[in-house]
Amino acid sequence: VQLQASGGGLVQAGGSLRLSCAASGSVSSIRAMGWYRQAPGKQRELVADTYNSGDTIYTDSVKGRFTITRDNAENTVYLQMDSLKPEDTAVYYCEALIPTGTAWGQGTQVTVSS
Repeated sequence: VQLQASGGGLVQAGGSLRLSCAASGSVSSIRAMGWYRQAPGKQRELVADTYNSGDTIYTDSVKGRFTITRDNAENTVYLQMDSLKPEDTAVYYCEALIPTGTAWGQGTQVTVSS
């Protein structure tokens, strides 16, 4: 599975961004897709995941502000990020859960200015 992420950028606090991640290759093996992020000096953390069952999970700090959706026909997952805060600044990584482990896309930088 190959993942191609896009949509990062610079935004002021309170603004919005939408990240996209398109999967290709053995997409039928994907069990879940989502996003992690890594801020400078911090560990990579889960932001949100969406499973084939339709279930979604979010880290507490983004609940009510971020929405993850998935277009199965296009094999694409989106992360709508609203009410962005400076602490959301990080490199965001798309990921897909597959039988052999986790596939990762390239990171996309999200910077939120105060």
